[in-house]
Amino acid sequence: MRLFRCQACGQVLHFENTRCEQCGHALGFLPDRGVLTALEPEADAFRALAGDRPLVRLCDNAAQEACNWLVPAETGGLCRSCRYNRTIPDLGAPGALAAWQRWEGAKHRFTYSLLRLGLAVPDRTEDPAAGLGFEILADPPDGGPKVLTGHADGLITLALAEADDAERERRRTAFGEPYRTLLGHVRHESGHLFWDRLVRDGGRLEAFRAVFGDESADYGEALQRHHEQGPPADWPAAFVSSYATAHPWEDFAESWAHWMHMTDTLEMASSLEFSVSPRADRTGVLEAAISFDPYAAPDIATLLDAWVPLTHAVNSLNRCMGSPDLYPFVLSAPAVEKLGFVHDLVRAAR
Repeated sequence: MRLFRCQACGQVLHFENTRCEQCGHALGFLPDRGVLTALEPEADAFRALAGDRPLVRLCDNAAQEACNWLVPAETGGLCRSCRYNRTIPDLGAPGALAAWQRWEGAKHRFTYSLLRLGLAVPDRTEDPAAGLGFEILADPPDGGPKVLTGHADGLITLALAEADDAERERRRTAFGEPYRTLLGHVRHESGHLFWDRLVRDGGRLEAFRAVFGDESADYGEALQRHHEQGPPADWPAAFVSSYATAHPWEDFAESWAHWMHMTDTLEMASSLEFSVSPRADRTGVLEAAISFDPYAAPDIATLLDAWVPLTHAVNSLNRCMGSPDLYPFVLSAPAVEKLGFVHDLVRAAR
């Protein structure tokens, strides 16, 4: 993610902004150009001020304050990100609208990354069997089984309840996790989709097994064993998270999500021209001037050279505020190898 600039007045803008607070122009995101643009009314549509000034409309979900993306004026309807929705909750139910809006914020950031990576995939209308689709579901009102976030053949289920901070924190604590966010869920579950597309269907199974292990081990049994016995005590020596130890599929999905966290955060750091050079560091290990496009980085080492100083800096700042570390992870050499596999996989797919 990066910063944007209002084409009408030059004000700095953020991805979710819908109005420029300096000049008052309405704003919208042009997904095919990757830019947030100021808008001027024209007839019953808008003229975008970015690029070749296309005539556009806001996505239909803008009426629910759940989207600020744009579509061509001649088509209207839902935007590139919202078309991935297969099911959304009953927005008339108490708290449902605000919870759905939060999930949409995470989903739109995820779709932005797909577009930046050149990995945008068909939705369920374009590919009913294996296209990407989201079902954002509320728990049943009759007290039945709670909705669990998960993935099956391109269809990602998201539990509406997790948009509540207190409920998500309760689940994070129950599972002994150091980190749990809506965006993290979306990125993790998409890892399963891209394992199907880039590894299984991309002829990379043997290369995958050499790094992550044999995925043919019974998945259900592996998850049951993980939940009953927990991760091995030495899991930090080879995995990005404790959950990654459950099965090679989960190891890949966790590594995939982790890599997406890195690229997106480093893009913002680059947009901010973030530079770290602590005077206490005599070795230069924590020095970095982040001024490159992480989505175009040639290898995982390029990302890590910037990532380690950046996370050291933000963790130190968080501690000064009495907040948990923003990045509560330590990357071992085997974990870095897995991140490198993901990085190379994406570069080849592009």
